[in-house]
Amino acid sequence: MVTHKSLKPSQKHPGFWRRMAAQAYDLFLLLAVLFVATAIILPLNDGEAFAPTQFFYPAYLLLISFIFYGWFWTHGGQTLGLRAWKLAVLTVDQKPLGWKQAAMRFCTALLSWLPLGLGFLWVLVDKDKNSWHDRLSKTYLFYTPPK
Repeated sequence: MVTHKSLKPSQKHPGFWRRMAAQAYDLFLLLAVLFVATAIILPLNDGEAFAPTQFFYPAYLLLISFIFYGWFWTHGGQTLGLRAWKLAVLTVDQKPLGWKQAAMRFCTALLSWLPLGLGFLWVLVDKDKNSWHDRLSKTYLFYTPPK
């Protein structure tokens, strides 16, 4: 678990490639969670594949995705990918996120992906290396110190 006192101001805001590497790690773990979540509710659909017209299924997967990220962000600020790449999601004053801020970060991160990932690419031109969802949710990625 990362504590806000263990971070130094110079460790703020990692670059684009470190962020993408952490997201790639988390994507594999999230996909596994979504497979299990699908297996759990598949019997409710008589074992049939979900049709594109069924609104419930994508909403369910989105909720599971939020719970996945939200739980990690509110319990230490690190998903498996963030931990592997020595990053943590914290508030601007380096405190742990609450569920409201986790929801804001999750929703704004979805918006960052919509215009072809421009919200994530913004890190390359932003003077503080922040993405759109960092700024909009007032939560940031910080480097964690080596132990």
